[in-house]
Amino acid sequence: MTKTFLKAQGTSIVDAQGKPVLLKGVNFGGWLMMEAYFLFAPSLPQQIFEKEFAKQCGLKALDELMQKFRDNFITEADVKQVASWGMNCIRLPFHYKVGADHHALSYLDKAIAWGEKHKVYLILDLHAAYGAQNPDWHSDSLNGKAGLWTKKSNRRKTYELWEKLADRYKDEPIIAGYDVLNEAVLQDNDLLNEFYLDAIKAIRRSDKNHLLFIEGQHWAQQIDVLDDFDDDNWVYSIHYYEPMEFTFNLIPFISYPWAECNKDTLRRRMEGYFRFAQKKQRPVHVGEFGVNYRQGLYNENVYLQDELKAFNDCGFHWNYWTYKAVKNHMFPDGIYGYYPNSPWVHRQGPKSGWDCWGQLWAEHKDEMIASWRTKAFDLNTHVIGALKKAV
Repeated sequence: MTKTFLKAQGTSIVDAQGKPVLLKGVNFGGWLMMEAYFLFAPSLPQQIFEKEFAKQCGLKALDELMQKFRDNFITEADVKQVASWGMNCIRLPFHYKVGADHHALSYLDKAIAWGEKHKVYLILDLHAAYGAQNPDWHSDSLNGKAGLWTKKSNRRKTYELWEKLADRYKDEPIIAGYDVLNEAVLQDNDLLNEFYLDAIKAIRRSDKNHLLFIEGQHWAQQIDVLDDFDDDNWVYSIHYYEPMEFTFNLIPFISYPWAECNKDTLRRRMEGYFRFAQKKQRPVHVGEFGVNYRQGLYNENVYLQDELKAFNDCGFHWNYWTYKAVKNHMFPDGIYGYYPNSPWVHRQGPKSGWDCWGQLWAEHKDEMIASWRTKAFDLNTHVIGALKKAV
């Protein structure tokens, strides 16, 4: 892998020789930012799980669990697997606690070393900022509050975190760039632009090299509200899960295509982003997209093929959501799925997923740890087939 950094040049990302590079790959969701549904748990924030587990088993056991989970859910073998598919990029969501904790930060270091070894770029994605940047569990929001926007202290700590990370990784060209904030949701576009302006300044104090991936408002869907930041090395990053009734399986048995969703509607939506980016002369990165897979019975693989063709025709970079997850009936799930109904999955409830872990950890920890490894998961050949065709 070259020891030079990727750069934004017009609507392209280029290498040191000015040759366009298209970033295509997956997200390593759920690893350094635990999301409940990945583990068949109710959609509640990570901090509630940690609190309840510690209450049952103690803080020492919680520390052990978090270490064992991070040591096993993703390993070097997974980076090697992504490279073997012909993909060149992994988007790596992380919790601010990972960036702020010396031991947890070592996992980012490991991922960077693995990426360098296997020639796969990394995008470091701040998935949960201080105070939470949106009201949902996947930003670790407590009680549906987005405290990043209500407390200046949370924004200040987030700037300080990025300044620290930028200084630590400023000489790592295998990092394609920094996804500054995942899926912001707030009423004040001016405040969002102010946040990005200050975050960019914090990063650029020590790191003049890396790309910045800037997500729009409303879960990374509205990029036209973003200012023209005084920086020549940033990319628009969007997320695309439309229509969620289909991709999240919120209304069962909808089959693709239909009048409101087909290859033409997908193309028109992407062309809207394309025209805007052409006007602004910025690249576009689709940081997240995916579908809840129902054995192809509702043409999920056809939807993915049409979606990927629209991305590629527009010259968009992309990362599929996600690499692996415990198989669920709802939400976009993984290229690898865990299908057994182990006691720590317990799909029948009333407690399921990580809500069962506290009562099982002492006796079943070895089995639980083994179940987190990718070899315990099944590969979805239809999803990876669609993705590999588009690489």
